[in-house]
Amino acid sequence: MRELVPILEYVLTYCTRAVPCVLLTLFFNVASHAGSPSSARDWIRQATTHVCGKADMSGLQIQNALAGSWLLEENYQPNETAPVRTSFRLALPGGDEMTLESRLANGMLRQFRASYSNFDGNELRPALLAIADGSCTVRSAREIREEEGPWIFLDQLEDDLETLRWAETLQAPWPEGDDPGGVRVALVDSGLAYDLPLLASRLARDDDGEPIGFDFWDMDPWPYDGDTSRGPFLPIRHGTAVASILAREAPNAALVPYRYPRPDMSRLTDLVEHALEHGIKIIAMPLGSRNPDDRKAFEDALKDKDILAIVSAGNDGRDIDNDPVYPAGLELENILTVTSADAFGRLATGSNWGGKSVDIMLPAENIEVTDFRGATGVTSGSSYAVPRLAALAARILADDPGLTVPELKARILERASPSPFERQGAVATGWIPDPDTD
Repeated sequence: MRELVPILEYVLTYCTRAVPCVLLTLFFNVASHAGSPSSARDWIRQATTHVCGKADMSGLQIQNALAGSWLLEENYQPNETAPVRTSFRLALPGGDEMTLESRLANGMLRQFRASYSNFDGNELRPALLAIADGSCTVRSAREIREEEGPWIFLDQLEDDLETLRWAETLQAPWPEGDDPGGVRVALVDSGLAYDLPLLASRLARDDDGEPIGFDFWDMDPWPYDGDTSRGPFLPIRHGTAVASILAREAPNAALVPYRYPRPDMSRLTDLVEHALEHGIKIIAMPLGSRNPDDRKAFEDALKDKDILAIVSAGNDGRDIDNDPVYPAGLELENILTVTSADAFGRLATGSNWGGKSVDIMLPAENIEVTDFRGATGVTSGSSYAVPRLAALAARILADDPGLTVPELKARILERASPSPFERQGAVATGWIPDPDTD
């Protein structure tokens, strides 16, 4: 009976007047079976066997198909331009949960996902994800594994849910090292793979030798690269590639990585204050939003601050004077907005522009980067124009450390000239053909 207590708490949370709590509790006691699966892998295997492919099943039918589960939520997402998605969230004995999702195209199952989360007494912690194809054959799985200390790994598993293909790092301890000196540049992004040799020696450190960066997403000291907004098992790795450009083009600058506060953007104010407390005058922000609440968060964080924010115009192929993104669209004196051009000075395909909102464009297409694994590749877009301009700012400030933020901004704008190929009105000032040249 003890194992049913957390589930009964769910029942009391989700019951309504239409379905009295007493009846739901009694029904659950009848419906629960002693033969329920005993592990995350067993639950997921049972789901792919008994639920996958049955797209027309209701949540209650799925609950009955998985003995011992309890339906918490069902969600349907029809969309004319994308596969239809249906998802079901189930409570399990002991307080754990499982989410099942079907993705359909033209009425046919394209993909089935089953994810499992452990309840540790305080919160649910994602544990295991299996991805099956349209024939309900599991093709891959991902498991989040924690080790002693801050180590967290994302294990890529074979279709048996057991055999390890490879492991990715989600969180790691800071590497040991010394402060490299030089101009400090803050990078606000998805975090940084700071354990890579390329970046480990470039971390700005305090008097105790501790790196200065911080994770304002999870609110812990380890801002490791991973935007988990689309799910904990499918992180987007963006910050490391951006930082690799900055490290290459400003070889004497010191990096201060911040993982941006997606769960609560009002934390940006604390992030900027943290940067200011550590003597930072340049903050690179290759990110943007159209959310009005995020606009306020960016404005509150940056307005009247003694720091130069270098921000990306975005990659939606539109005029952000008329359809703004933020922080690029903010009318603040301490912001420099940059977009991407090709090597000839033409606005890159897909890059945003704006005769008022965008200050500069510079070449940021097919730029060589190092990703979170340490692998080399090429990428494009206004996000990668940001570190090129931030590196230029760092080199200018290193040559003249006494520059104020307005003076630093003016020095950068002085380098821009009208593009010989781009139409007037694409950007406010012009383009910088080679920002890596002093």
